[in-house]
Formats: sequence, structure tokens, C-alpha cells
Amino acid sequence: MRQHIQIPRSRREFLTQSGAGFGALALAGLLSDQKITVAADSSIAIPLAGPHFPATAKSVIFLFMEGGPSHLDTFDPKPLLNTLAGQTLPASFGEVITAMGELRSPLLASRRRWRQYGDSGTWVSDWLPHTAQYVDDMAVIRSCWGEGINHSAGVCQMNTCSILGGRPSLGSWVSYGLGTENQDLPAFVVMQDNRSSVVNGPRNWGAGFMPAVYQGVRLQEGSQPVPNLNNPEGVGASRQSGKLDYLNRINRDFAGEHSEQTELEARIAAYELAFRMQAEAPELIDLSQESALVNSLYGIDQKETETFGRMCLMARRMVERGVRFVQLYHGAGSKWDAHSGIEANHSGLCKAVDLPIAGLLRDLKQRGLLDETLVVWGGEFGRTPMSEKGNGRDHNPTGFTMWMAGGGVQGGQTIGATDELGLRAVEDRLHVHDLHASILHLLGIDNMQLTWQYKGRPERPTINEGQFFQRLAAQS
Repeated sequence: MRQHIQIPRSRREFLTQSGAGFGALALAGLLSDQKITVAADSSIAIPLAGPHFPATAKSVIFLFMEGGPSHLDTFDPKPLLNTLAGQTLPASFGEVITAMGELRSPLLASRRRWRQYGDSGTWVSDWLPHTAQYVDDMAVIRSCWGEGINHSAGVCQMNTCSILGGRPSLGSWVSYGLGTENQDLPAFVVMQDNRSSVVNGPRNWGAGFMPAVYQGVRLQEGSQPVPNLNNPEGVGASRQSGKLDYLNRINRDFAGEHSEQTELEARIAAYELAFRMQAEAPELIDLSQESALVNSLYGIDQKETETFGRMCLMARRMVERGVRFVQLYHGAGSKWDAHSGIEANHSGLCKAVDLPIAGLLRDLKQRGLLDETLVVWGGEFGRTPMSEKGNGRDHNPTGFTMWMAGGGVQGGQTIGATDELGLRAVEDRLHVHDLHASILHLLGIDNMQLTWQYKGRPERPTINEGQFFQRLAAQS
């Protein structure tokens, strides 16, 4: 029988494969630049790219509003929209109208009341009064754009920089670049607010063509985020360890003959991580340790805000313990998709996230964590100024709003602009590639230097495009 032989491409790979990978243990001990990390009690070496320059952020919390929140009703007021409500778009918008299939839809007024907040005077609508208290910590980016016209393409692009599936997610690139600061917890964690399937499912936090060990770990919703965390009754730690050791020996024997199957290595690493998490995770997810004041801060004591408040508090506890990238999906199953009834839809959803997000920002600030934690808010796209079904708004990837706070971001500023009706980004336009490049830069990673060799070519997180937007950086 012919055996598969894979020629190592580097000394690192040779040591990783030699002797069932035990050579990598010695290598990891010799490397002082931390370009390879080895999980505790593991023989699996996980290569890391390492930072390219000093970072201003150590971790990221990405608050993903799935379905596409309306920028026109949250952070980007357009007085002319209300003046022209009921009319069709001017002829100058014709090419966009055709592309979107919105030939005759009348403009829909925004019913929001707007106020300026903070020393910066940033405009925020009455749907987000609690979040608005922290605008001086935020850079509100009103000029985002992408190519994802539908949810699948938009969510895929906001996670992977491409409207086509198969590429590593942003969290996976960060996991590859920097790893985790806590070997007993994952580097990249995902949570969602309900049992509905996020559009594209696990592909959003997958590792694509990189080894599966870099993919995100999804924690379940509810009061038990990690299922089966505790041993069954009568099964002690030594017995559990023996079972896992036996399973790992079987897996390693197979992995030694099939080194090209990175999913198996990821599974082995996952079993070992799960065993270590049995000691670390119970403390992480035990929110009873938090005071009643903290629970109230996040809205956990209120029905409308309890679910997302719990997720935001978990996110704070995770970055506090060294988790590198935390992604929270709110409105899982495209609940923010308001083709009709946007008033009722967005009113309820904004109420569910407003207090928890404000609580997260305040808690991070109070604990001195906001300076090193980058908080990102947004969805896969925005909504159109034109109406749909009379009282809703359609998808709009040509101009929408996201914001960033903490992690070295200069707060109290509004970046870029859409046109006078909020349809297209026209000033300081930031493509999704630029957003990802900026997030990576704040973490100390150059998006053009972070590469993975795939099929003989270097792949980069932003697909050879995108650059850091300098105005985001706080002035030293």
C-alpha cells in the first residue's frame, strides 16, 4: 500500500510532523519570538504569525447586528429625506435604483427624534439613548460600503472580506496572527442571542483554507453556554483524563498517517482544550460572581435586555481572561431585516441592545479595559432611504454606518458621509476591506504582511486590498 508522503515546506513544519509532532515541543521552547504556541499538555504546535508593530488593542468584541440595521434611523440623520418623503429618488440616483431594483419606490421618512450627545456633538437617534452617552469614546463611521446585496453575501463579506464563501473569517486571521493569552480558553469565541441559524452558519467563523484549529468556538445561548462542561456523576477527573488520553492516542495514530487532514488536529486540540476548560470555564460562565449592580448595568435584570446583556457581560469576562476575539450576533436569523414594519422591528431590537452595549462600554472603562479592547458595532449593510412594502426599508450595501470604540481609537469623531439622502457613501469611503485592515492594524497586524500560503500563493485577510484609516487612531 502506498503511503501519503508530504514534504515539509519549512523547518518548523518538519519539526511539527517529525516524531508525531514532538519535535515541535522543543522548537516551541526555543522560540523566544512566540511565533509558535503550544497548548498546555499538548503535542500540537500552532503556528502564529505574530504582530508586526506595537498594538493599541489586545482584543476585539464585535457586536454584529445580523440583518442590517438602518443607519438612517440610528446614527446618520438626513433631514432632506423627510422633506422629500413620498417622492421618488432624483434622476441622479438612477444607476443605483436600477442596480437595486427600486425603480418606483417612494422615499420613506424617518420618524426618529435626533439629539447631539457628548462634547463631540455626535448625532444619535432616540432609539439608542444609552449607547449615545458614550459617543465621546466612539468613532462613528458613516461611509462604509461593500458588495453584498443579499444577506448571505453581505454577512460573508463582513466576516471574511469576500462575498464568496471559503475564506477564513476575521476572527480566524486574528487567531492565527496572535493566538490567545489564556491557553485554557479559546482564542476566538462566538455567541448568538437565539437558536435561529445565523445566515451562512459556522462558515462565518470558519478557518477556510487555514488549519481548522483557528476557527471560532461557538458557545450556546442561555444560562449554560458550554454544554456537558461538568463530568457525569461518578466520573472523576482521573477517569475523564484517562478516557481522553486513550481517545487522543487513537486520533494521533490516525493523524500521523494523514497529516494533510487539519480538521483532525483541530479536533484533538479541541478535546484537550475542552478538558482544560473544565477547570477554567465554570468560573468564566458563572455570572453569579457578579454583583447586582453589574447585572443591572448590563440590563440582565430586565426581560427585554437580559439575553444580550448576559452575552455582553460574558464578552467582558472573556477579554478580561485573555480571549482574543469575541463576536456577538444579535438578531440571529436576520432579525434586523426590516423589509416591512421597520418601526416595530427596530424599536424592539434597539431596546434589546442599547442598555447592554452601554453597560459593556461603561464596565470596560471602569475596569481600565476599554483602552486595550476594541469594540466594533454594525451589521452586514444598512437600509435604503426608499420604502419597501410601504413601511420598511430594503438592503443597502452602498452606504451604511458602523462604529468603533476603545483599543486605541480616537473617540468623539464622525468619519465620512453618505449623500444627502443616505443612499451612497460619498466622503472618506471605507470599504469592508478597509474596516478589516483597520481592525487588524489596531491589533498590531499589517493586513498585507499577514499571509498564509495556499495552493502556491500567499493569501491575505483583506484579499490584497484595504488599508488602515489613519484618522481612527488616537493621537498620542
